[in-house]
Amino acid sequence: MNDLPHPPPEARAALAALCARDADLARIEPAAGPLPWRRRPAGFAGLLQAIMGQQISNQAAGAIWRRLAALPGALTPEGLLALDDEALRGAGLSRPKVAHARSLAEAFAAGTLSEAGIAVLEDEAAVALIASVRGLGPWTAEVYLLFALQRMDVFPAGDLALAAAAQHLKNLPARPAPKPFRALAEAWRPHRAMAARLLWHHWRHVTGRPAMDDPPSPAMEDPPRPAMDDPAPA
Repeated sequence: MNDLPHPPPEARAALAALCARDADLARIEPAAGPLPWRRRPAGFAGLLQAIMGQQISNQAAGAIWRRLAALPGALTPEGLLALDDEALRGAGLSRPKVAHARSLAEAFAAGTLSEAGIAVLEDEAAVALIASVRGLGPWTAEVYLLFALQRMDVFPAGDLALAAAAQHLKNLPARPAPKPFRALAEAWRPHRAMAARLLWHHWRHVTGRPAMDDPPSPAMEDPPRPAMDDPAPA
């Protein structure tokens, strides 16, 4: 984690403003260390990586992503469409993920989605466009906007780790469901993405779980591949 860059000045200023307003968020970095600044590629590859993170643990998602990225051409729409299902399944993709990856590739190949087209849209419109593609819901879209486009005020309220982090940090009686969680996050506007980054950082600290983007630990270079259907998030 230490080799990841620090937040850029704009993000650092947003984090300072958040922590001045929310004493709970202000406790995270002193306990967990400086917030690492995670980025993902924009365009097809960034959305494909978000699909790999749907509904499975970060460790399993990271292993699948590394195997998929190693397949020749897999990180371009045309290259992925040229791969057969056996190759994608061999990388660890479940049947739903194979279908979702192909839907994404077809949307880019047809021009329904494009890196430039998404980038010029406001957050809400970008989420709606991405989520209109089969297999790409709001969570996938919001994660893409947050990590690939570095948007400052998107909030993936359906993320289970994010909700668990908020429950732990704020001593809530239960993990908040998406609708009340989104309402809770209104207090963090216009920097909700920064609050999400802090909450994920807190959760990794208290659980010891890696992020999807972290390199594999020497003890678990290639964790077991998921079953036929994606398991629930850990």
